[in-house]
Amino acid sequence: MTKSESTALTSRPLARRRRGPIHQMLVPFPVAYFAAAFATDLAYSRTAEVMWYRFSVWLIAGGLAMAALVALAALIDLFRGQRPALIRTFAYASAVVLSIFNVLVHSRDGYTAVVPTGLTLSGVALVLLLFAISPGWTLTHRYRIGAKA
Repeated sequence: MTKSESTALTSRPLARRRRGPIHQMLVPFPVAYFAAAFATDLAYSRTAEVMWYRFSVWLIAGGLAMAALVALAALIDLFRGQRPALIRTFAYASAVVLSIFNVLVHSRDGYTAVVPTGLTLSGVALVLLLFAISPGWTLTHRYRIGAKA
């Protein structure tokens, strides 16, 4: 065995897999669902077409399901040593709680279920989500617990 072959076998890999937060891959999905729900609420308020109302309910429900997956992945990240960004996590959780109320408001029947209250809740939840993910698509800090900057 030549010297170049022995160093090739013992050298470190050129590319390393970055162990980032798992939930970072899932965070865009609830944001997209809730943004689409706000858009369909706006469309319903302008046209009073029932189709937009039904789309809103399904989009909010889908966003809540994806938010549950994000929460599960964020818990896994906490156990892996990621540090939570408390303000962003609180804003994200507040948007999810508002969306739970929003789906309950949307479950009522008629135009008044969406236009004053549902539209407002969709807008506030979207603003909170955009604030929560503004620095990046993560709810944790960049470095793990105990890691050096």
